[in-house]
Amino acid sequence: MNAIVPTFFRLLGRLPLCVLHALGFVLGLVVWSVSGRYRRVLGDNLAQALGREATLGARLVAAGEAGKGGLETAWVWSRSPETVRRAVRVGPDWAAVEAARSAGRGIVFFTPHLGCFEISAQYYAATQGPITVLFRRPRKAVLAPLMDLGRNRGAMRAVPADAGGVRQLLKALKAGEAIGILPDQVPQAGEGLWAPFFGKPAYTMTLAARLAGMNGSAVFLAFARRRRFGRGFVLEARPIALPEGSAAERVAALNRALETLILSCPAQYLWGYKRYKRPAGVPAPEESLS
Repeated sequence: MNAIVPTFFRLLGRLPLCVLHALGFVLGLVVWSVSGRYRRVLGDNLAQALGREATLGARLVAAGEAGKGGLETAWVWSRSPETVRRAVRVGPDWAAVEAARSAGRGIVFFTPHLGCFEISAQYYAATQGPITVLFRRPRKAVLAPLMDLGRNRGAMRAVPADAGGVRQLLKALKAGEAIGILPDQVPQAGEGLWAPFFGKPAYTMTLAARLAGMNGSAVFLAFARRRRFGRGFVLEARPIALPEGSAAERVAALNRALETLILSCPAQYLWGYKRYKRPAGVPAPEESLS
């Protein structure tokens, strides 16, 4: 079984991106239709953000886009860095990334669960230089080798979300390199604060806010939007600056920036992710804010 899964994953990644996106869209609809829990989480999260615009059609599209995201990962991890590079177009703000790198500044990329969040760091590593990304180990051990192979290649390094991984991020920033973080990933107890996210308390990591601007680094929200019919991706990198203030104020400001980015392309956000869950050992928001 351990050998079958990686082999199937690699074979899947050899399919054209347009085929994977078509299959993924159908797969996403199937999962949405058979899983009541997933359907409920996706619908509730979408309604929290969009209100009346969270129609049945919007939910179906979001489910289909999530399916695309699942299968396109096989393509991103299986293809050569050059192939990945050719699949990406950059937006006008990318010039600010290149300028920061040319100036020798460290770069912090905040890449939420929006669009193809796997390809942003891959593209940077293939075109600009070293980047260190923080990740959480998969629950299923059989996926760990695939993740290591897909994320540790060329100038890209993936480090686990623990104290050692954070030290690697700090080391990269001090060396004037780039780092990447999923800022909307639910942290473990003691690693976050409750902060509004689309008007509802969400346990939000403090690490991202602490790293923003450290050692004079440039900070960007990165987002690779899927183009239609599997024609690749458009990579945006929007500069942001978090205000001075307490950790709670900076975390809240980051969430507001993420909301604006997500609403620019809401169909491609991973609404099925349990963003509002309460990690074990964390007091409910009412208790923690009292």
